[in-house]
Amino acid sequence: MTELRVRQAISSDISEIVAFDHGYSTDHVWQMGFQNGQGEVEVRFREVRLPRPMRVRYPRQPEALIDSWTEKQVVLVAEFGETRTGYLTIIAGPSPGSAWITDLAVDLRHRRQGHASGLLQTARVWAGERGYRRLFLEMQSKNFPAIALARKLGFSFSGYSDHYFPDGDIALFFVQDI
Repeated sequence: MTELRVRQAISSDISEIVAFDHGYSTDHVWQMGFQNGQGEVEVRFREVRLPRPMRVRYPRQPEALIDSWTEKQVVLVAEFGETRTGYLTIIAGPSPGSAWITDLAVDLRHRRQGHASGLLQTARVWAGERGYRRLFLEMQSKNFPAIALARKLGFSFSGYSDHYFPDGDIALFFVQDI
C-alpha cells in the first residue's frame, strides 16, 4: 500500500510543483466588517455562505518559486508513490521564534485526501526541531477550505492584513504553538 511521504524539496521538484493547479473553489468566505467609531476601531470577520461556488485564483504567481525556493527556510514536498502531490514553503517569521508558512498547495486531483494535513504536521515537526516556538499559516480570506483545515488542526486565528497579497486581497493569519 502506498503511503504519503513528505520530504524536503530538491531542484528537480520545483518545475513540477509550480505546474499544480493552485486555484480552489469555495462556497464560503470570511467577510470583514469594519467600523471606526469614537476612539475605537472594530473589525469583525464572519463566515458567509456564497450564493454559488466561486473559483479563486492563487494570490501569488507560483512560477516565482522557481527563482526563490532556495531563499526559503524549507520547501516541503508531499509525494504519493512517485507523484508529487503538494508542497508548502516556510520562512522565518517576523517575530522571534516563529516560522511562517507562506505557501501551501495540493494539486487538484489529490485534495481532500490528507496531503495538506501531512504537510502541516511535518512542518510543525520541522519547525520544532529547529527551535521555533510558533507556526503561522497565512491565507486569503476567500480560502475557506484552508481556514477550515487550519481550525481543524488546532490553529487559532491571530490577525489579518488588508491588501496583503499582490492582488489586493486580505490575508488571514492563524497560529499554533509548537
